[in-house]
Amino acid sequence: MVPGPPRAPRILERMSRYERLHAWRECHELALAVYRVTKRFPDDERYGLTSQTRRAAFSAAANIVEGSARRSRKEFRRFLDISLSSLSEVGYALRFAHEAGLLPDEEWCALNDGQARARFLTWQLYQALGR
Repeated sequence: MVPGPPRAPRILERMSRYERLHAWRECHELALAVYRVTKRFPDDERYGLTSQTRRAAFSAAANIVEGSARRSRKEFRRFLDISLSSLSEVGYALRFAHEAGLLPDEEWCALNDGQARARFLTWQLYQALGR
């Protein structure tokens, strides 16, 4: 009996399409980090900056998930475009929080780097789907 082609490890078989995307992983990690850090924002920001930053961070990852389930590259790219916009919004919200004194330098630097990585990977995926 001749062995067939090697099979993907079982864990890859169970992963959703989006879970294999580096852009989604980075956006997901950014969203989790944003949720952790915004827990320490003042209570009077709960419905303002906290909510806005969290929604934008979640949206970046969620739009990759939704787009990856679409039938065409064009549709997927449209969702990646939305994700890129959300990542820009997260970037500004984090900058604002830092400059307003709500986010210490070290945390802001780490989150800003994560946002830049997520945006870069999402942009790379967007460009790849345009080819």
